Amino acid sequence: MLEGHGVTKRFGGLVAVDAVDLAVHEGEIVGLIGPNGSGKTTLFNCIAGYYRPDAGRLTFRGQSLIGRPPDAICRLGIARTFQLTRTFADLSVVQNVAVGVLYGRAGIQRVGPALAEARGLLDYVGLGGVADARVGALTLAQRKRLELARALATRPRLLLLDESLAGLNPAEVAAAVELLRRLRTELGLTLVIVEHLMQVIMGLCDRVIVLDAGRKIADGPPAAVAQEPAVRQAYLGTRAARAARGPG
Repeated sequence: MLEGHGVTKRFGGLVAVDAVDLAVHEGEIVGLIGPNGSGKTTLFNCIAGYYRPDAGRLTFRGQSLIGRPPDAICRLGIARTFQLTRTFADLSVVQNVAVGVLYGRAGIQRVGPALAEARGLLDYVGLGGVADARVGALTLAQRKRLELARALATRPRLLLLDESLAGLNPAEVAAAVELLRRLRTELGLTLVIVEHLMQVIMGLCDRVIVLDAGRKIADGPPAAVAQEPAVRQAYLGTRAARAARGPG
């Protein structure tokens, strides 16, 4: 579904994403992990059209993403959420989602039908009871679900989730993970997830891609990736990684 070959993004002398190859297959849940500053969000921004890569190729279902603006990439079927929720504070919850309906792939161009579809999505993510509330009245967990509903409103095939569980308590995390599972089983979506909660990555993802200093250092099943020496070194440092391996 999504392929990248040699994807590179520089900011002056800093190489934020360094010749990364990746492949995401339809129906997968893929974790994208790495230490802070490893290039995860920058890679998301390249896929979603917010940044244009300086080198390499990116294709989605056989179509090049390079040079396409974010709205065009959204209409191809890629949606994303942000680390910090980016809602329209002066609109109600349902109006926020209706914006995604109007500008997404639904083909709905009138406000009334867009609001009706938005209410259905809010029911699906568990926010039906606050549909007419102002965004400022929502809890953090509710704002995270609103961000997800706005992405779903564009009718994506591939969903990029950037730390959508950050700041949630354990019960909220468990409920959110169950919702993400439903997105695949019920809606048939493919997910790529940036997340620092390793228990979520290990329990939810089919495969994990690891970045460090912009480079891909591992790609495989979660349990196997967790044992990679390069991954341990990236997270723990050389001395701690040696201690974790034990003698020899």
